[in-house]
Amino acid sequence: MPRIAFVFPGQGAQYPGMGKELAEKYEEAAQVFAAADRISPYSISNLCFAGPAEQLNQTEFAQPALLTSSLAALLVAKKMGICADILAGLSLGEYSALVAAGALSLEEALPLVQKRAILMQEAVPPGEGAMAAVLGMEAGRLEDLCHMAAGQVGIANYNCPGQLVISGEKEAVRAVTASIKEAGGRVIPLAVSVPSHSPLMYEAAMKLKAELAQVKWQEPLIPVVSNVNARENGALDFEELLTQQLFKPVLWEQSVRYMMNKADYFVEIGPGSTLSGLIKKIDRHRVLGQVEDLSSLEKLLKKVELI
Repeated sequence: MPRIAFVFPGQGAQYPGMGKELAEKYEEAAQVFAAADRISPYSISNLCFAGPAEQLNQTEFAQPALLTSSLAALLVAKKMGICADILAGLSLGEYSALVAAGALSLEEALPLVQKRAILMQEAVPPGEGAMAAVLGMEAGRLEDLCHMAAGQVGIANYNCPGQLVISGEKEAVRAVTASIKEAGGRVIPLAVSVPSHSPLMYEAAMKLKAELAQVKWQEPLIPVVSNVNARENGALDFEELLTQQLFKPVLWEQSVRYMMNKADYFVEIGPGSTLSGLIKKIDRHRVLGQVEDLSSLEKLLKKVELI
C-alpha cells in the first residue's frame, strides 16, 4: 500500500463556493460546517459558499474559512478510504494538519485561528508592510540582498526551486525588489495587507503565544511536519513552533523533501491546487491529486484505483 501525505492550503487559496459541493453531497462535510457555524460568531458556511469575495479575502475571515473548508474535505477523503501517513500545511494550513492529526479539536482550533488572523491584521498599520514573490533566484543570493537592505525584510517562504517570497517593511521590500531586478530575477508584488512570516509579526506572535498556551495539546496520531523546522514534532513543541511560525520563514520546500522520505504520494486537502503546483516543481511524479470538490474527488479516486 503506497504511503500518502496530506497537505493543507494556506491563506490565498480561498474562493466563494469552496466546500459547497462536498457539503451538499456528504453529511460528514456538512457537519463540519454546521459545527463551525455553532462555534463562530458569524456563519462560516455562508461565507464559504457564497462570499462575498471582498470579505472572504480579508485575513480575519479567510483563515477560519479555509480551516473549516479543509477539514470538511478531509472527512470526505477519509470516508472514501483515503488516509494519510504524514501531514503538513502551509502557514494557516498547519492548523488544519494539527486538527487532522488529533493534536487539537475544531472547537479549540477555530477560535484560535480567528484570534491569530485578527492579531496578524492588527500587527502592522495599513500600507506599511509588503510581500512579493521572487522567481528565478537562488535562496542564498536573495538572503544576501535582504541582509544588505535598510529596514526589515527577509525571505518569508521557501516554496520550491526558483520560487521564494520576501516580506517586511514596504520600503525595504521595494529596495530589495530593485536589487533583484538588477540581478536578473523576476518579482511579482503580492496583493496582501499583512507582511506575514517577517519580524514585523513578532509582537503579534507574542500575543498569540498566550492563546496557544491555553490549548490542551494532544500527541498527534499522525506525524505533522512543522513550517519552522521541516520536521515532525511532539505536543510539547506546538506552542513554541506556532508562535515562531508567525515571524519565521515557512520552510515549505524543505518540508516537502522531508516528507518525500516518508510518503510516496501527496494529496492536497482543501481549496485550490497551489500546493500541488509547488510540489510538482520539486517532483512532478509525487502529486496524486486534490480533494476540494466533486470533480477533483472523482479524479483522485480513479488515480487511487491505479496504484
